[in-house]
Amino acid sequence: MTTDAELRELLRHTGLRVTAPRVTTLAVVSERHHAETDEIAEAVRERLGSVSTQAIYGVLHALTAAGLVRRLETGARDAARYEIQRHDNHHHLVCRGCGRIEDVPCVRGQSPCLEPSDALDFTVEVAEVLFRGVCSECRATSVLMQTSSPMPPSSNQPPLKEKKP
Repeated sequence: MTTDAELRELLRHTGLRVTAPRVTTLAVVSERHHAETDEIAEAVRERLGSVSTQAIYGVLHALTAAGLVRRLETGARDAARYEIQRHDNHHHLVCRGCGRIEDVPCVRGQSPCLEPSDALDFTVEVAEVLFRGVCSECRATSVLMQTSSPMPPSSNQPPLKEKKP
Protein backbone atom coordinates (compact mmCIF):
# COMPACT_ATOMS: atom_id res chain seq x y z
CA MET A 1 0.00 0.00 0.00
CA THR A 2 1.33 3.39 -0.96
CA THR A 3 0.88 6.42 1.30
CA ASP A 4 -0.68 9.70 0.19
CA ALA A 5 2.74 11.34 0.53
CA GLU A 6 4.26 8.77 -1.85
CA LEU A 7 1.41 9.23 -4.32
CA ARG A 8 1.84 13.01 -4.20
CA GLU A 9 5.56 12.58 -4.89
CA LEU A 10 4.80 10.29 -7.85
CA LEU A 11 2.53 12.96 -9.32
CA ARG A 12 5.14 15.68 -8.83
CA HIS A 13 7.87 13.47 -10.31
CA THR A 14 5.86 13.00 -13.53
CA GLY A 15 5.07 16.71 -13.77
CA LEU A 16 1.39 16.40 -12.90
CA ARG A 17 -0.29 18.84 -10.53
CA VAL A 18 -1.15 17.29 -7.19
CA THR A 19 -4.91 17.35 -6.74
CA ALA A 20 -7.20 15.41 -4.40
CA PRO A 21 -8.92 13.56 -7.30
CA ARG A 22 -5.55 12.48 -8.74
CA VAL A 23 -4.15 11.30 -5.41
CA THR A 24 -7.37 9.49 -4.52
CA THR A 25 -7.72 7.89 -7.97
CA LEU A 26 -4.13 6.62 -7.79
CA ALA A 27 -4.84 5.20 -4.33
CA VAL A 28 -8.01 3.45 -5.55
CA VAL A 29 -6.29 1.98 -8.62
CA SER A 30 -3.45 0.66 -6.46
CA GLU A 31 -5.96 -0.98 -4.08
CA ARG A 32 -8.41 -2.35 -6.67
CA HIS A 33 -6.41 -4.27 -9.21
CA HIS A 34 -7.98 -4.30 -12.72
CA ALA A 35 -10.86 -2.01 -11.72
CA GLU A 36 -13.31 -0.54 -14.24
CA THR A 37 -13.82 3.22 -14.52
CA ASP A 38 -17.24 3.15 -12.83
CA GLU A 39 -15.85 1.16 -9.91
CA ILE A 40 -12.96 3.62 -9.56
CA ALA A 41 -15.31 6.63 -9.77
CA GLU A 42 -17.60 5.19 -7.08
CA ALA A 43 -14.67 4.58 -4.71
CA VAL A 44 -13.27 8.08 -5.33
CA ARG A 45 -16.68 9.61 -4.61
CA GLU A 46 -16.93 7.63 -1.36
CA ARG A 47 -13.70 9.29 -0.22
CA LEU A 48 -14.02 12.79 -1.69
CA GLY A 49 -17.71 13.42 -2.14
CA SER A 50 -18.90 14.86 -5.42
CA VAL A 51 -16.56 14.12 -8.32
CA SER A 52 -18.00 13.71 -11.81
CA THR A 53 -17.43 10.58 -13.85
CA GLN A 54 -16.03 12.82 -16.60
CA ALA A 55 -13.46 14.18 -14.14
CA ILE A 56 -12.41 10.60 -13.27
CA TYR A 57 -12.04 9.81 -16.99
CA GLY A 58 -9.82 12.88 -17.30
CA VAL A 59 -7.73 11.89 -14.28
CA LEU A 60 -7.30 8.32 -15.57
CA HIS A 61 -6.28 9.65 -18.98
CA ALA A 62 -3.68 11.97 -17.40
CA LEU A 63 -2.34 9.22 -15.12
CA THR A 64 -2.10 6.81 -18.07
CA ALA A 65 -0.34 9.39 -20.26
CA ALA A 66 2.12 10.08 -17.43
CA GLY A 67 2.94 6.36 -17.17
CA LEU A 68 1.56 5.92 -13.64
CA VAL A 69 -1.47 3.85 -14.62
CA ARG A 70 -1.90 1.19 -17.27
CA ARG A 71 -5.15 0.87 -19.23
CA LEU A 72 -6.16 -2.67 -20.08
CA GLU A 73 -8.58 -3.39 -22.93
CA THR A 74 -10.05 -6.87 -22.60
CA GLY A 75 -12.47 -6.79 -25.52
CA ALA A 76 -15.33 -4.99 -27.21
CA ARG A 77 -18.01 -5.94 -24.65
CA ASP A 78 -15.91 -5.16 -21.61
CA ALA A 79 -15.11 -1.75 -20.17
CA ALA A 80 -11.48 -0.70 -19.90
CA ARG A 81 -9.72 -1.77 -16.73
CA TYR A 82 -6.90 0.02 -14.91
CA GLU A 83 -3.92 -1.01 -12.86
CA ILE A 84 -0.83 0.69 -11.48
CA GLN A 85 1.90 0.70 -14.12
CA ARG A 86 4.65 -1.46 -12.66
CA HIS A 87 6.84 -1.62 -15.78
CA ASP A 88 7.31 -5.33 -15.14
CA ASN A 89 6.32 -6.54 -18.63
CA HIS A 90 3.43 -8.75 -17.46
CA HIS A 91 0.49 -9.91 -19.54
CA HIS A 92 -3.07 -10.87 -18.65
CA LEU A 93 -5.29 -13.96 -18.54
CA VAL A 94 -9.04 -13.30 -18.89
CA CYS A 95 -11.77 -15.82 -18.10
CA ARG A 96 -14.46 -15.94 -20.80
CA GLY A 97 -16.95 -17.15 -18.18
CA CYS A 98 -16.75 -14.74 -15.25
CA GLY A 99 -14.42 -12.05 -16.59
CA ARG A 100 -11.76 -12.62 -13.91
CA ILE A 101 -8.39 -11.12 -14.86
CA GLU A 102 -5.06 -12.40 -13.62
CA ASP A 103 -1.54 -11.15 -14.23
CA VAL A 104 0.78 -13.51 -16.09
CA PRO A 105 4.53 -12.87 -16.13
CA CYS A 106 6.18 -12.70 -19.52
CA VAL A 107 8.02 -15.89 -20.35
CA ARG A 108 10.99 -14.13 -21.89
CA GLY A 109 11.40 -11.32 -19.34
CA GLN A 110 12.62 -8.20 -21.13
CA SER A 111 10.24 -5.81 -22.88
CA PRO A 112 9.18 -6.42 -25.58
CA CYS A 113 9.04 -10.14 -24.92
CA LEU A 114 7.57 -10.82 -28.37
CA GLU A 115 8.54 -9.27 -31.67
CA PRO A 116 6.65 -9.36 -34.97
CA SER A 117 8.22 -11.19 -37.90
CA ASP A 118 8.22 -7.85 -39.77
CA ALA A 119 8.24 -4.71 -37.62
CA LEU A 120 7.51 -2.56 -40.72
CA ASP A 121 10.14 0.00 -39.73
CA PHE A 122 8.75 0.36 -36.20
CA THR A 123 10.83 0.23 -33.05
CA VAL A 124 8.80 -2.18 -30.93
CA GLU A 125 8.69 -1.03 -27.30
CA VAL A 126 6.15 -3.34 -25.72
CA ALA A 127 4.09 -6.41 -26.58
CA GLU A 128 0.76 -6.66 -24.79
CA VAL A 129 -0.59 -10.18 -24.71
CA LEU A 130 -4.09 -11.10 -23.62
CA PHE A 131 -4.70 -14.78 -23.00
CA ARG A 132 -8.35 -15.90 -22.98
CA GLY A 133 -9.65 -19.06 -21.40
CA VAL A 134 -11.94 -20.44 -18.73
CA CYS A 135 -10.93 -20.42 -15.06
CA SER A 136 -11.22 -23.53 -12.88
CA GLU A 137 -14.26 -22.16 -11.01
CA CYS A 138 -16.20 -21.56 -14.25
CA ARG A 139 -15.19 -25.00 -15.56
CA ALA A 140 -16.42 -26.59 -12.32
CA THR A 141 -19.70 -24.66 -12.48
CA SER A 142 -20.15 -25.67 -16.12
CA VAL A 143 -19.58 -29.34 -15.32
CA LEU A 144 -22.04 -29.16 -12.42
CA MET A 145 -24.69 -27.54 -14.60
CA GLN A 146 -24.23 -30.16 -17.34
CA THR A 147 -24.58 -33.07 -14.92
CA SER A 148 -27.52 -31.66 -12.95
CA SER A 149 -29.76 -30.46 -15.79
CA PRO A 150 -31.48 -32.78 -18.23
CA MET A 151 -30.24 -32.75 -21.78
CA PRO A 152 -32.57 -30.94 -24.19
CA PRO A 153 -33.95 -33.05 -27.04
CA SER A 154 -31.85 -33.09 -30.17
CA SER A 155 -32.98 -30.48 -32.67
CA ASN A 156 -32.79 -33.13 -35.41
CA GLN A 157 -35.41 -35.33 -33.79
CA PRO A 158 -39.06 -34.51 -33.18
CA PRO A 159 -40.08 -34.38 -29.51
CA LEU A 160 -41.38 -37.64 -28.09
CA LYS A 161 -45.17 -37.86 -27.94
CA GLU A 162 -47.00 -39.77 -25.30
CA LYS A 163 -49.12 -42.64 -26.56
CA LYS A 164 -52.75 -42.51 -25.51
CA PRO A 165 -54.12 -45.78 -24.07
